[in-house]
Amino acid sequence: MAAGALLLLRQGSGGRLRLSAFPAQGGRSRLFFLRGLVSSNSRSAEDSWLKSLFVRKVDPRKDAHSNLLAKRETSSLYKIQFHNVKPECLESYNKLCQEVLPKIHEGKEYPCTLVGTWNTWYGEQDQAVHLWRYEGGYPALTEVMSKLRHDKGFVEFRKERGNMLLSRKNQLLLEFSFWNEPVPRTGPNIYELRSYQLRVSLFMYS
Repeated sequence: MAAGALLLLRQGSGGRLRLSAFPAQGGRSRLFFLRGLVSSNSRSAEDSWLKSLFVRKVDPRKDAHSNLLAKRETSSLYKIQFHNVKPECLESYNKLCQEVLPKIHEGKEYPCTLVGTWNTWYGEQDQAVHLWRYEGGYPALTEVMSKLRHDKGFVEFRKERGNMLLSRKNQLLLEFSFWNEPVPRTGPNIYELRSYQLRVSLFMYS
């Protein structure tokens, strides 16, 4: 407001405020707060309104949202793999995975567990989904990847598998503290894979 200033006035005893403009001398803007017009019985309401004009102090987060919402009693990390298989190769792909993946699951030198492996019925067709758990978090994941990179059998498996795939995608996951850990079930079973868009602020500050 280059040609005027703001005057904050009290209107009656109901705590309502009226904001009006008036010309300022010299063409400069000024802001006036008439504190003397505020009655004592409504001071708290105005103080609250004035405080809203300034940035509130928020305690800084001590850790990442993913760590604050994840289980603290465990340090497991999950990886879910989505493999889009060539339709004519799906049977051969499943057979190859049945031969190789259980060896990694059962190998004591690998701190990981194959939680489940599935083929999709609805949604993406000719897709395979694998869920791995790494006992020890990110260090365990790094250890497994390093060992498999130097395993000649696994290198050959990846090469053969690559010829059967159209595309693939990996995601790293953490468990929410309010959800139970997945446990083995006798099968075969049908599962529904869901995705949620969560508002972190509701979890952190509610």
